[in-house]
Amino acid sequence: MSKKIQSQEVTEGRDRAPHRAMFRAMGYDDDDLASSMIGIANPAADITPCNVHLDDVADSAREGVEDAGGMPIEFGTITVSDAISMGTEGMKASLISREVIADSVELISFAERMDGLITLGGCDKNMPGMMIASIRADLPSVFLYGGSIMPGSFQGEEVTIQNVFECVGATAKGEMTEEELDELERNACPGPGACGGMFTANTMSSITEAIGFAPLGSASPPAEDEERYEVARRAGELAVEAVEERRRPSDFLSKRSFENAIALQVAVGGSTNAVLHLLAMAAEADIDLSIDEFDDVSRRTPKIADLQPGGEKVMNDLHEVGGVPVILKALYDADLLHGDAMTVTGKTIGEEIERIDPPAIDEIDAEFLYTVDEPKNEQGAIRILKGNLAPGGAVLKVTADEDIHHEGPARIFGNEEDAMEYVQTEGAETGDVIIVRNEGPSGGPGMREMLGVTSAVAGQGHSEDVALITDGRFSGATRGLSIGHVAPEAYDGGPIAALEDGDTVTVDIAERELSVDLSDDEIHERLEERDDPEPNYTSGVLAKYGESFASAEYGAYTNPGIDRG
Repeated sequence: MSKKIQSQEVTEGRDRAPHRAMFRAMGYDDDDLASSMIGIANPAADITPCNVHLDDVADSAREGVEDAGGMPIEFGTITVSDAISMGTEGMKASLISREVIADSVELISFAERMDGLITLGGCDKNMPGMMIASIRADLPSVFLYGGSIMPGSFQGEEVTIQNVFECVGATAKGEMTEEELDELERNACPGPGACGGMFTANTMSSITEAIGFAPLGSASPPAEDEERYEVARRAGELAVEAVEERRRPSDFLSKRSFENAIALQVAVGGSTNAVLHLLAMAAEADIDLSIDEFDDVSRRTPKIADLQPGGEKVMNDLHEVGGVPVILKALYDADLLHGDAMTVTGKTIGEEIERIDPPAIDEIDAEFLYTVDEPKNEQGAIRILKGNLAPGGAVLKVTADEDIHHEGPARIFGNEEDAMEYVQTEGAETGDVIIVRNEGPSGGPGMREMLGVTSAVAGQGHSEDVALITDGRFSGATRGLSIGHVAPEAYDGGPIAALEDGDTVTVDIAERELSVDLSDDEIHERLEERDDPEPNYTSGVLAKYGESFASAEYGAYTNPGIDRG
């Protein structure tokens, strides 16, 4: 069997002499042109510390491809820094960047007739964007994470970007000085890598192991650790092997591998954004996955890792005791993981866990890890709430009390900026239910994350007695009673659009309820009286993607070939 899948279309035969001439101009020789062509999709940029070092990681991946006898071809794509765009209009581009990344990598691999892919990711939307591209292209693909940042140090304590966001609120309240905030700012992020907590980047990188897109143990080595570059070289070798074995995403992705990904997410207290991304990935893979199944898995899977934002520890702490495989082994041994789900290595995840034999949690001296029998929480961290305010569902990550029942008056804001001004100038009040609407996939467009608002509330000491509810999103660094992805969104006439100041809203975590004290008739009458909103953008990329997004309950994908539900 030829090593190639489709690159022979541009490298073989007399008629392809002009094509080969172009390759030779870039230094490729006869041996290269006879080999399988492995694309290395690299979103390196000076835009974010998450991606600033990815050229070095890509170089190691290239070495691995060459050592295995493949022909590496590196190409670029975009990234957005969520942390830098946070709290601005620019954050509307973040979710759209997931789609642009997927579109661009799919296009290049299609146009240049590549045989396989190594897709790199550093920041939040890189990872689902890259995996979506691999699913669409259905070429043998390996995902490669750039690694996370080391924690910073402030007043003798380890800190992350989460602390900086929350201390803005503390400073506004007068509990921290401007000078202390400045010192924290200068020391929180000491170098390259993605945000260190179990925020969206580390949630999605961990999921790449659980779902089968990356080898076990590849998610946790820090960005600046030599082990990160060993992982990259192995990814290069594995990509060539996957091409030779014709091992495609459609061969190893299944309903069971997605359930494994969800189990990992809820066990480590992962980001709510993973709900959105896994739904979109499943839709692209034509795998039937509903938002309710996240709740089903969370009910049966305990939370056994206590990392930031709910806890104090970061990804590097997990790496030092064995990394993500430690969590996967605990779930596997408790029959909470489908051990027969295939992976990119050609082996099942159960076989891979047994091969590397990570330590059991009860053998590890790590106060942030818990056993399945004596977990941090009896249920996983993700809750899907429903009710007359969110008939299509809403998503909450539990970071503290599992049984909060919160009832209070709605304070309505038409965008994130107005909500932030209220919190910063007037101060959130115990019992508040802050509603931020018109921030959904289509209404924003782009479903902004609102770490600034949630951090300001938490920084003022209200993380458990003030609820924030939005049809937008919350950062993976968010903690507290923050409920996002409300569907249908306000722009599409969802019940959240009918709310008025003073309406009584109920959040009941134990009962998975999100409701307002209005009858169906009252909600319908208010929506009937509402004028249809005008789009915020009528041209350019935000308008184009804003018109294409499906509802958050389906993953906010934009592929026109998928049933929008």
